[in-house]
Amino acid sequence: MTNKALSIFNKLRPVSVGFDSIFDHFENMWDDDFFNLSSASNNYPPYNIVKSGNNKYDVEVALAGFNKKDINVNVGDGMLTIESKKEDKISDEDENGEVLHKGISQRYFKRSFSVADDVEVKGAKLENGLLRVSMERKIPEARKLKTIDVK
Repeated sequence: MTNKALSIFNKLRPVSVGFDSIFDHFENMWDDDFFNLSSASNNYPPYNIVKSGNNKYDVEVALAGFNKKDINVNVGDGMLTIESKKEDKISDEDENGEVLHKGISQRYFKRSFSVADDVEVKGAKLENGLLRVSMERKIPEARKLKTIDVK
């Protein structure tokens, strides 16, 4: 972890209660080179994160050339993972004829997103080459704002 990130966590921990798992999660992200954006594998496949309502989010992943049998979407332990099942197609032949230029990649990929504990994955749909994973933040009653009567 960088010294700057360590400094931020050291300043926040003494004034925070019950957030140890969040701090640990972020520390692990830095330790695992999660933010190493220079890696070419982090650029594929391209994606959007869209806030589609007050508590609704969509992760959109561009998957031209893939069908729903070719991908796995998993959620667990605070991570949403989208991964391809198929390996690179190296063939120069296509069902429509000889491939002269291969610009649509169908290589193996694995992309993970950190998901908050109170966010529930509602479903995933692949349509027109775009995978949309829909999520909703469920705010528990204990965390909703309430007014306390002063006696």
